[in-house]
Amino acid sequence: MQSCRDYLAGFIRDVPDFPKPGIIFKDITPLLGDAAALALAVELLAHRFRGQHVDLVVGAESRGFIFGIAVAQALSAGFVPIRKPKKLPAKTHAVTYDLEYGTDSLEIHADAVKPGQRVVMIDDLLATGGTMKASCDLVKELGADIVGVAVLIELAFLHGRDKLNDYDVFSVIRYD
Repeated sequence: MQSCRDYLAGFIRDVPDFPKPGIIFKDITPLLGDAAALALAVELLAHRFRGQHVDLVVGAESRGFIFGIAVAQALSAGFVPIRKPKKLPAKTHAVTYDLEYGTDSLEIHADAVKPGQRVVMIDDLLATGGTMKASCDLVKELGADIVGVAVLIELAFLHGRDKLNDYDVFSVIRYD
């Protein structure tokens, strides 16, 4: 497994000072552009949940959509998007959460997840954990059972996993 992680990490490009000075952005677009790397990333994300009777995969806007839909297909599950406010056309359920400076909100269709459904939460990156925690809160409030959380990249030095102690968290690539 480690050699697979090293292989995939070779497709992650560091972009210094993006989106602001001092930040090193982990750019996944080279990985997305390589068919073998993309297929391996999806397989590693999905493999952990095979045989766990997953009903739905939920991914947050926007890169969570990329991996979420592919993982849902690999698990023969449905996919549910979580979006920024006022992007979903039907009745929504919302959560507001704290950012380093200010707040943000996320929404899900109120009827997208049924009580008792088994859900896997997917995103490309786990940093501070705010978006994933808010996404999990939305899904739990609708009555679902979260089987686990999976991300392609974890920036462990930002301690986002600490906000997700109630869940099994899996990352393919981890930067300490």
